[in-house]
Amino acid sequence: MKKVSLLIVFVLLMPILVLGQENARMRRSESMSIKGSVKEKSTRKPIKDVEVTISGKGIVTTDVFGNFKIEAQIGDELVITHDSFTTVRYIIKDGQRIDIEVKDNPNTFRSKSITKQKQESIYQENLRAAKTTLKKDASKSIEYITNALETIRDDDPLSDNKKAELFETLADIYRHWQQPDLAESNYATSLKNKYSTEVKVKLGKAQLESKNYQSALQTFSQLQKSRVNSNQELAIYEGLGDSYKGLRNYTKAIENYNKALSISQKNNLDDAVILLNSKLAEVLRQQGKITVAEGYLDNSVQLAQQKDKKTSARQRTVAADFYNKSNSYDKEIQLRKEAIEDIENIEEIIDTPAAQQDNSLTTQVQNYKIANAFAAQQAYDEAIPYLEESIKEAESKNDLIVQKDATRKLGEVYREKGELKKAAEAFEEYEVIIDKLYIQKDQEISQAARFSRELTQKANRIATLEKDRELNEAKYELAFASQELVNQQSLRQQIIIYFLIGLTMLLLLAAYLMYRNMKQQRYANNLLALKSLRSQMNPHFIFNALNSVNTFIATSDERTANRYLTDFSLLMRAVLENSEEDFIPLEKEIELLRLYVQLEHFRFQDKFEYNVEVDPEIPINEYMIPPMLLQPYVENAVWHGLRYKTEKGMLSIRFQKITNDSIEITITDDGIGRKKSKELKTLNQKLQKSRGMGNIKKRIAILNTMYKDKVDVFISDLEENEGTKVKLTLKKDK
Repeated sequence: MKKVSLLIVFVLLMPILVLGQENARMRRSESMSIKGSVKEKSTRKPIKDVEVTISGKGIVTTDVFGNFKIEAQIGDELVITHDSFTTVRYIIKDGQRIDIEVKDNPNTFRSKSITKQKQESIYQENLRAAKTTLKKDASKSIEYITNALETIRDDDPLSDNKKAELFETLADIYRHWQQPDLAESNYATSLKNKYSTEVKVKLGKAQLESKNYQSALQTFSQLQKSRVNSNQELAIYEGLGDSYKGLRNYTKAIENYNKALSISQKNNLDDAVILLNSKLAEVLRQQGKITVAEGYLDNSVQLAQQKDKKTSARQRTVAADFYNKSNSYDKEIQLRKEAIEDIENIEEIIDTPAAQQDNSLTTQVQNYKIANAFAAQQAYDEAIPYLEESIKEAESKNDLIVQKDATRKLGEVYREKGELKKAAEAFEEYEVIIDKLYIQKDQEISQAARFSRELTQKANRIATLEKDRELNEAKYELAFASQELVNQQSLRQQIIIYFLIGLTMLLLLAAYLMYRNMKQQRYANNLLALKSLRSQMNPHFIFNALNSVNTFIATSDERTANRYLTDFSLLMRAVLENSEEDFIPLEKEIELLRLYVQLEHFRFQDKFEYNVEVDPEIPINEYMIPPMLLQPYVENAVWHGLRYKTEKGMLSIRFQKITNDSIEITITDDGIGRKKSKELKTLNQKLQKSRGMGNIKKRIAILNTMYKDKVDVFISDLEENEGTKVKLTLKKDK
C-alpha cells in the first residue's frame, strides 16, 4: 500500500515537475518538447501512425491514441503527413499543446487499402518468422508473434482468423519449450477466436503433457463427435488411450489403443504402429498379462528393425526396459547390445540435436543398464567392464547423472565381490560427482527460473496488447455514442454516468487481472523455492548418513560398515528417485522412514527400540506427502534425544486416522528432551544453524500457502521435559 500511495503522489506531482523542467530548459535554450494529437474532424477518432516531422531535426509517429511528442524550437515548421488526409503544415509559436483536426482525403479509401496491404504483408512476414524460429529461440519467436498481433486492425473482417492462427502458433512455441500449461491456455484462446479440429487435438495433447488427464479425456471425447480425417481420428483414439491410462482405467485404454492401431495399420503408418504396440505392451504389463504384452512388444521391435537405425535403437531400448521390469535379464541384455550397435551407427552417420536430446539413445546409458542386468544376476565380473565403459563415456560427454549412477553401482558391485578397497574408492568418487551434480542442478534451476521469467514477460506483453485493444475499442464506441447524442441535451447526464460506470468496470477488471497475474507469479516462485529446498535436503541427508558410515569404518568394523552400506544404498536409491517429485504417495514415505529408522537402530542398538504403527483404516495410497518431510523429525529424536539417554529409550511412530480426509502422524521419543539437548550442544553446534529443520519449516510454510493448510505441525515436551512429541496433521488432496 505504501508503494501504491507513493506512486499516486508521484503521478499527481508529475505535471508540476515536468512544467518546472520545461521552464528551466527554455531558460537554458530555445529547444522545447512539443506535445499534441491528430484526430479526424468529423468523428474525433484518433489517427495512429501519423508522421510528425521537423526538417533536419527529427521525425516521430503518433500512438494508438493519436498523441505525439517532439523536440522543437519557436519558428520551426511542423509537417504532419498520412495516407488518409492531405499534408498539414504548422509553424510553432510557443510551447503550448498542438491538437490538429484533419478533414478526410478524397482518396482516403484508396490510401487505406494500400495501408491494409502493407499491414497484411507485415503480418505474414512476422508469422513466417515466428514459425521459423519456433524451435531455435522462444523469446525471438514470441516477439514476432507480438509484432504480428499489432498489425491486426479492428475493422479487419479476418481479425478473428488471424488471432486464432497467432495464438495457435504461440501455443506451439510454449509446447515445444515444455511449457504445457501456457500452451493449453493459448490453444483455448485460439479456439475462442475460431474453432479448428486440429487445434482441438493439440489442446488435448497439451493437457496430457500437463498430466491433466480428466480434461484431456473430455477434450478427446468431444472430438469424437466432430468430422475428422484419418490422421485426426488416429490422434483422438491415441489421446483417449493415454487419458484412460493416466486415470488407470486400463481396460478403456486398451480398447482405444486397439482402435488407433487398426487405423494406423490400415493407412500403413509404421511409426504409429510401433508406438501403439509399445503402449499396448506397457498397459498389458500393468494388468499382469506379461505373455500377451511380449507379443505386442516383439511386433514393435521387428517392425522397427525395418526402419532407420534411430527408430530401431529406440524401440529396442523400450523393449529392454520392459524385460527389465519383468526380470527377463538375458533378453534385456541382448536387446541393449543390439541397441548400442544401432546408436554407434547413428552417431557415425548423423549428428543432429534431436539425436542428442533423446537421453536413452546414448551408449553410456545402455552400458549402465546392461551392467545393472548382470548385477541383478550376480554376474559381477561381467558387470564391471560395462560400468567402467559407461563411466568413461559419461565423463567424456559431461553426463553427470549417468556417471553418478554408474560410479555408485560400481562401488556396490565391488562391495558385493568383497573388494572393499575398490568399493571405497568408487564411493569416494561418487561423493565428488554428487557435489558436481548438485552445483549443476543449482545452475539448471537458476536458468529455468530465468527462462520462465522471460516467457512470462513475453506472455504479459501479449496480454497487455489485447487489453489495450479492448480498451481502445471501448473508447471508440463511447466516442461515437457521444458524437451521435451531442445535440440531445436531455441525455447528456446519462451518457456521463454510463461512461463513468464503464471506466470503473474497466479499472476493476484491470486491477483483477493484475492481482491474478501477481498470484500466478507467487505460485511459480513458490514452486521454484520448493525445488530449491528439496535440492538442499538431499546433500544434508547424505552428509549425515555418510557420517554414520564413517564411524563404522573409523572403528575398523568393516563387516558392520558393509552391512550398513548395503541398507544405506537402498535408502539412497529411494531418496534420489523421489528427489524430483513435489509429492509422493504416503506408502513410499513410510517405506523410506522404516528403512531410515532401521539404519539408525542398527547403529544405536543399545540406545533405543522403535515401533512404526500404521492404522489399517488409512488408505495410504490416497494420501500424498512431500518427500523427506518426516525424516528430519525422526533424526532429531534419535540424535538429540535418545542418543544421550543413559538407559534404553523408545521411539514410537504412529499413523492414525482422524477423519475421512485427514490423518495424524505422531513421532514420540522418551529421550532427554529439548532443554537438556540444547544444554549439551557444543559452542560450535550452537553457532551452526540446523539446515534440515530450517528447510522443513520453510517447506511446510510454502506448502500451506500453496495448498491451504495441507500440513500442520505441533512440537511439545513430554512430562518433566523427558522426551519430545511431534504431532503432524496431513490432509488429503481434494
